[in-house]
Amino acid sequence: MPSQGTIGDRVRGLRLSRRMSQAQLAGPDLSDSYVSLIESGKRTPTPVVARLLAERLGCTTEFLLHGIEPRQRIDTELGLRHAELELQHGDPSVAADRFGEIVKVAGEENAMLAAHARLGRARSLEAQGKVGPAVEAFERLRREAAAHPERLADLPLTVALSRCYHRAGDTLRARDLAALALSQMHHLALAQGEIAVELAASLVETEAGRPQSPGLSYVRHVLTVNGVPSVVNRTSEIHSLWEASVAAAEGEDSALAVRLADDAIATGRPARMAFRLAGIALEWARFAVSLGEASFDEAHGLATTASEVFSAFPEKVGEHAAGLVVLARLRLACKDPDGAAVLATSALDMLAGRAGPVAATGHLMRAEAALARGGGEVTAILGSARDLLNVFRAESSPPDRESARVWRELGDLYGRVGAGEEQANAYRRALEAAGVRDAMVGMTVDSALVR
Repeated sequence: MPSQGTIGDRVRGLRLSRRMSQAQLAGPDLSDSYVSLIESGKRTPTPVVARLLAERLGCTTEFLLHGIEPRQRIDTELGLRHAELELQHGDPSVAADRFGEIVKVAGEENAMLAAHARLGRARSLEAQGKVGPAVEAFERLRREAAAHPERLADLPLTVALSRCYHRAGDTLRARDLAALALSQMHHLALAQGEIAVELAASLVETEAGRPQSPGLSYVRHVLTVNGVPSVVNRTSEIHSLWEASVAAAEGEDSALAVRLADDAIATGRPARMAFRLAGIALEWARFAVSLGEASFDEAHGLATTASEVFSAFPEKVGEHAAGLVVLARLRLACKDPDGAAVLATSALDMLAGRAGPVAATGHLMRAEAALARGGGEVTAILGSARDLLNVFRAESSPPDRESARVWRELGDLYGRVGAGEEQANAYRRALEAAGVRDAMVGMTVDSALVR
């Protein structure tokens, strides 16, 4: 059965395959000229006319309108849901492949399904850390949303692009897009829901260090309205529903499979929202006190609650450790170096030698605590932080803004202990991590450049 092209193409193809004239297809209810207009794409049949034509052509209305049979459509919908579950609770690379397969199956004659699949693939690329390809995919989708607003909403794409550009090191573009999204959110008076939380998560990164920015005011508003909700670990329930959905699909009960997949996605939503809000709270707590934007009690409460959210999920050990590091930073801010050292050490024990910015920052908090106590082991501790950052640098090729921040902090601390050469090297690494390459050997680097 023909399925490519427009509604008009399908009407004409089916009519010719049945050796019918336009007048025969029109019958007593329609004119042959109207059928001709439909076939040429100059008219779109109403639902009533589509049902009438489908009956005479011997196909379903669904096929005539969308180029896909009901069973095919529900199977494609199921494929989208299983790909979404793979993205949220499985392997993002597998999810990207599955979304890509759906794009091919859906085709342009099923524009809505294809658009949703392309969006899923873009999100999967971002989840894999493939920021460049993700930006390209989101930009194409944004152009599609401008041309076909009935397929895709522009606002979530703007938020996603702001986040991706920031991670790619294009801060100005990221801030422009965030400002555009923020103006739309103010127009909608929206501070709850996934789009609002995603925007706040982007803004807390792009607007850090700009205490008077409207973006940070919005972040604070989102935190005030939503808080950091407690959440129960329902991972096993999600996977059970997912497996049941796959089993139902194998038994050719597609309707049940879709229902079970929807249940699995809905079951995971509270945790996804809690993780996002907890991440926002940690970022807010990290810089708000230093900027005088929040009291110690407020920041400590946010960081504690966020850390507790992550502690309930074994797979979130990195985020839990990050929460402890933020709490250590806050203990230092209130002149409690011993408490800071205990928290930082707990975070490092939790990470068990894992390289990366969080572990390196844990060592920096230990070094700050040692400096506050007048200890003499500071240089050795800083060396441990440097080693972890170098390992992470060797394993991670794209620019990393978080690593840049930690390298800069390491340089600051080397400066405080009078290690000038190590300080300059750390600042140089900070610039490299931020996407800047210094070709001037022996150049003195100003730490302000990488803040």
